[in-house]
Amino acid sequence: MNILDVIINRRSIRKYTEQEISRETLMQLIKAGMYAPSAVNKQPWHFILVTDKKLLNKIADVHPYGSMLRQAAAAIVVLGDITLAHTPDYVPVDCAAATENILLAAHGLGLGAVWVGIHPREERKKALKELFRLPDHIQPFSVISLGYPAEKVPVPNRFRPDRIHENGW
Repeated sequence: MNILDVIINRRSIRKYTEQEISRETLMQLIKAGMYAPSAVNKQPWHFILVTDKKLLNKIADVHPYGSMLRQAAAAIVVLGDITLAHTPDYVPVDCAAATENILLAAHGLGLGAVWVGIHPREERKKALKELFRLPDHIQPFSVISLGYPAEKVPVPNRFRPDRIHENGW
């Protein structure tokens, strides 16, 4: 699969089979996240790999749109470390790049995934900080729900030439 096919055909997948994901594959996903660009190459991220079903259910309990985690094989929580960032304002940008890399890698490896938003919702950040007992300098950014797809989501046409401006507005 070439990179443009991966980018264009990736969809948010919320239904999964019961097949487990190998540890090797999960490490490949986290590695992909770690190769994302970041401001001044500070790489201000940490990742929590979640494979425990009880913990996946607890995340679903505290997130109003996290029900797919109940059937997920795993999840990756993307966290920003404000002590490592170029400045705290860059943490969400850097973590978004890492999240997208993981989503694209998951699709490329035949997995289904969905970005479960945490940032900028303060109540969601607080719930994840409490659930994982995170130190103050670690900020939850996203949860990526993972599994082998049990659904196929059609690819819409999102190419909008009317949104392209050349050499100015």
